Amino acid sequence: MSILSVEQLTKSFGDKDLFNDLSFTITNHQRIGLIGVNGTGKSTLMKVIAGIDSADTGNMDHAKDFTIEYLPQEPELEQEKTVLEQIYYGDSVMMVTLRQYEQVLQELAERPEDSAVQERMLSLQQKMDETEAWEASTAAKTILSKLGIESYQKKVKELSGGQKKRVAIAKALIQPADLLLLDEPTNHLDNETIEWLEEYLSSYKGSLIVVTHDRYFLNRVTNLIYELDGGNLYIYEGNYETFLEKKAEREEWEKQAEQKHRNALKKELAWLKAGVKARTTKQKARKQRVEAMKEETFSTDQQQVEMAIGSKRLGNDVIELQGVSHAFENQTIVQNFDYLVVPGDRLGIIGPNGSGKTTLLNIMAERMAPDEGEVRIGSTVKIGYYTQDHEELDGSLKVIEYIKEVAEVMHTADGDVVTAEQMLERFLFPRSQQWTYIRRLSGGEKRRLYLLRVLMSEPNVLFLDEPTNDLDTETLSVLEDYLEQFPGVVITVSHDRYFLDRVVDQLLAFEGESEPRRFYGNYTEYLETRKEEHKQNQAVKKAESAQEETRRNNRKRKLSYKEKQEWETIEDEIAELEEELESIASEIEASGSDAGKAQELFQRQGEVEQDLEAKMERWEELSLIVEESNG
Repeated sequence: MSILSVEQLTKSFGDKDLFNDLSFTITNHQRIGLIGVNGTGKSTLMKVIAGIDSADTGNMDHAKDFTIEYLPQEPELEQEKTVLEQIYYGDSVMMVTLRQYEQVLQELAERPEDSAVQERMLSLQQKMDETEAWEASTAAKTILSKLGIESYQKKVKELSGGQKKRVAIAKALIQPADLLLLDEPTNHLDNETIEWLEEYLSSYKGSLIVVTHDRYFLNRVTNLIYELDGGNLYIYEGNYETFLEKKAEREEWEKQAEQKHRNALKKELAWLKAGVKARTTKQKARKQRVEAMKEETFSTDQQQVEMAIGSKRLGNDVIELQGVSHAFENQTIVQNFDYLVVPGDRLGIIGPNGSGKTTLLNIMAERMAPDEGEVRIGSTVKIGYYTQDHEELDGSLKVIEYIKEVAEVMHTADGDVVTAEQMLERFLFPRSQQWTYIRRLSGGEKRRLYLLRVLMSEPNVLFLDEPTNDLDTETLSVLEDYLEQFPGVVITVSHDRYFLDRVVDQLLAFEGESEPRRFYGNYTEYLETRKEEHKQNQAVKKAESAQEETRRNNRKRKLSYKEKQEWETIEDEIAELEEELESIASEIEASGSDAGKAQELFQRQGEVEQDLEAKMERWEELSLIVEESNG
């Protein structure tokens, strides 16, 4: 059943056409991934659908009671509201009831003996029953808990940036909606929270459109891909993996169609040039057809982010940390930490938000001094640092000016020279856009430009702090290809599982200890190891629990008459078996070359060892009962 119908939607930004005549229909329970190169209008399309922005032309039709919930990239929250007031916003009866109920709960905690508050509580409990709001309240608390939000009564203005993002996500998930729009929901979330969000969205009742660079997330959550490319919308049934396959097929088909078109145009031109006699009207129609064919275009010039590999020579000494200790706001990040970075290293730093990943990265890059210890950086090291929160780009500069501030050209490993203009083209900034002011770029385009500036400096050690945030999937894919060929060292902080799997081969994992865990392998291998360790820990706990249960049971009883007799003789029996083993060992040694006798003795030795082991186990059981009953 259709819940939203969009017809001939068109939107321009200045002299740039974002999309032209887009038409599509959204039905119940669709899971749509909206992808495309940064600057193609993904976020704008989401805002138009949400009613926050308007299209130049086009129509959108939906049912009268149709509701949309929208999560923008940057949280838009009311600073003076508490967390619960913010997530229970709106005028629906249920949301008003939930707000009032949470308020009276707070009042009751402060004035438990106040009869007026008690009466209001009883009244609101009845109203919660009538509006069937209990389930919504439980779901809201679960969502908040899973997102790591515990201070429900805190005002929004008191929260950190990461906490605000999580509150905004909770707000979007808790509000009932026919269509949920999520713009980069995984930014600034740790991997555990992202995995929970994937699972939650799989059972979300409404339909969903998500813009994200997280390719594992796209693959696991979506069942339909919308691709914005060159102002057009291409729709693919299936998840991200299926999209990649079908897009390759589409591009191949378009190349074939373009070739056929060229051949037909060539024949038509030849016919006209030959001056074949024909009636004037037919000749005129043919000329018109040729002109129309000349105007026809095909999307076969696929833009790709290709990077020339430029890097200064790197010696054997790279980075060494000796006895490094550092604490931040009473939290110990590392304690007496030693680490050696060698040429060729591909290191990922992972862990929950706030665990100190960026701090450690800054210490390694000598951007921050540790409380104790020493950081040594080799004389040939040239660092390129892509930061998560870079300074705002100077909007008064033009794109080409910003890049040329670093270098006019880049030298590749093969000795070739690539100009700044050429590198910009490979980064999807055509010559026509290179003289555009930076202030006119989208957020994603600015990030892509900033990444190019870092690489244009030809570093041999790359520090990347959350490089996947705000970069589109196409740019990320080619960045990963670039890093595979990059001859220097790569050290990255990232929560992007796909990126980590492709780029790194060792990890420093913050797991709650003062020293990060060293793991050799990629992120998926690390997860599998953690799961196996969890299984083993559970097995140990189960065994300990069973042992404790046995102890508890043993406390409740004493030795039976038969067990008493067994207890009185078992130590003598154990001693006899041990003596027999010693005797057999002596006989084996004395048997010499008599292989037959030796074989018999070895067989008897095995039988006695089994008997001895059984007796020892039984002695432990009986001794435990004796100990507990005497205790």
